[in-house]
Amino acid sequence: MREEQLRYSELPGRIKNEETRRRKAQKILSVVKHALGRDDLDGISALDVGCSTGILADSLADAGAQAHGVDIDEPGVQRAAQRFGHHVDFQVASGDALPYDDESMDLVTFNHIYEHVVSPEAVVAQIRRVLKPSGIAYFGFGQRLVVIEPHYKLPFLSWLPQKAADLYMQATGKGDNYYEQFRFRGELRKLVKDFDVWDYTFPVLVEPEAFANDDLAPGWARHASKEVLTALLPLIPTYIWVGFKTPRQPSGPPLRIPPQPLSRRPVR
Repeated sequence: MREEQLRYSELPGRIKNEETRRRKAQKILSVVKHALGRDDLDGISALDVGCSTGILADSLADAGAQAHGVDIDEPGVQRAAQRFGHHVDFQVASGDALPYDDESMDLVTFNHIYEHVVSPEAVVAQIRRVLKPSGIAYFGFGQRLVVIEPHYKLPFLSWLPQKAADLYMQATGKGDNYYEQFRFRGELRKLVKDFDVWDYTFPVLVEPEAFANDDLAPGWARHASKEVLTALLPLIPTYIWVGFKTPRQPSGPPLRIPPQPLSRRPVR
């Protein structure tokens, strides 16, 4: 049975340098702002689930949000509170039991966390519970068919069944067990089925400057057609989705390839 990773931030190599994490935070903020049709997050109540050492929560606060962060990683939360506690509320709490009232948040971010938790379904249900009817959730989902596993940089690691993955970890000296559990795209869609989800994966790839992703997006993607990107979709490492609690369209300016709806509406 999988157990919670209570001190994840203290594992070797798990927390990347701050500059990289700040850049990722700006990507998330850019997507959220486009979805909301806003230039800032002034007055928005925002929660980062799986906040670790607090970089994203701090960036949300810098953008004007009333920011909160939760994580079961007590050392990480302590460091976050020491650095950013003057304008972010941090709590040690599990994502499947968020310590917030129903319909109390305008925005919840859940970025590259689901593969670490015991029950992603329980966490997503809690995210929906605390969101206001007008609220949105940002989901950054790694997927199982990624060629190079992002945590251990081993080819095809996430493709393997559990026992084979554990043996692969041991043979390469990366650890005794492969803890992370990625899911296929269809399984991820099912995970967020109670949201009206819009897929920002293609916009972030083809217009990286607009979404603070120009350091990561491959050059060829900027000129790729939607048809080419769709063919490659099963191998794209990360899906970037925005889920509205109440169905509506993103409000940002037009994009070369607009965000695509995953439910309830036909593709434009």
